[in-house]
Amino acid sequence: MNFDYTDDQKFLKNEARKFLEANCPTSRVRKVLDDDGKAYDEALWTAVAEQGWLGAAIPEEHGGLGLGHIELCAIAEELGRVVAPIPFASTVYFLAEALMLAGSDAQKAALLPKIAAGEVIGCVASSEGPGVITAGALQASVSGGRLSGVKLPVTDGDIATHALVLAKENGQPGLFLVDLSAGVTRESLKTLDPTRDAARLTFEGAAAERLGGAGEGFALLEQVSDRAAVLLAFEQTGGADRALEMAKAYALERYAFGRVIASYQAIKHKLADMYVKNELARSNAYYGAWALNTNAPELPVAASAARIAASEAFWFAAKENIQTHGGIGFTWDVDAHLYYRRSRQLALVAGAPRVWKERLVSHLERRNAA
Repeated sequence: MNFDYTDDQKFLKNEARKFLEANCPTSRVRKVLDDDGKAYDEALWTAVAEQGWLGAAIPEEHGGLGLGHIELCAIAEELGRVVAPIPFASTVYFLAEALMLAGSDAQKAALLPKIAAGEVIGCVASSEGPGVITAGALQASVSGGRLSGVKLPVTDGDIATHALVLAKENGQPGLFLVDLSAGVTRESLKTLDPTRDAARLTFEGAAAERLGGAGEGFALLEQVSDRAAVLLAFEQTGGADRALEMAKAYALERYAFGRVIASYQAIKHKLADMYVKNELARSNAYYGAWALNTNAPELPVAASAARIAASEAFWFAAKENIQTHGGIGFTWDVDAHLYYRRSRQLALVAGAPRVWKERLVSHLERRNAA
């Protein structure tokens, strides 16, 4: 078991970093943040598609590169470093993974090539408001292949072309693929991180195709979420590492009382704590990547651990980066708030850490009881 990238994967990761540093500086992230009418960076999305990243894990027969999930993890880490304002996670980690996991041959042939080409943007519509969605509380329903109901908040719901929707059919929960071109009304929602779009979706007889079997909605969504959790963990780890780098760089150049603030014990401890949490998150993310790439039985445990550790590390690093910058750290001109915003957004997009802690305990109890 090798917990590191191969030379080829390191080359891909380095090239991705060069590309994103040149094409996604924080000035481009700020353009999306400052423009209320701009939900994502369309030019960057097109450029990323041209790099082939959207199809990194998609088989060649469906227009992808067929590289595998480890390569996708490497790309995800670099996207996290630059807090890229594009719907990569919703489209690649969720929609593409769901199709590869449970889509029919026709569904795969119709959508996977378009995902790889950047022509399709995905979203996941499972939540119907505050709290964890349960089978008893699920209101959205499908009848005669038509979906009705309300979902919110839906990340990238304003810009998505297709959605994965959790809904009941004949009283049984299912996961449905919905083309958002008709039968849906969208309402933009304000969030802490406007560089990632969110919306309220109202479905009024939208055409819906079920993924997987009847009654498998929650089980299938959990499998997709496990896969996405690992990939999101790499995004979070990338963002946490960049936040630590920013804090360290500022601490080494900022003087107070004739000394760089990095020489003070309080700052040293702050940076050391950030480093330790980041390394713990990275270890768990690597374990999750191995489990995902090999489809190991312990994927649910590895994904939960990666999700919890990465969410904590990114939030802590983003918060302490602001604190290390002192008074100016809270200002609009310093980029620290971009990482704090994204740390909060990523911590909730696939379920809050509390949910993943409960899932981790449940999986461990079942494994120990077996």
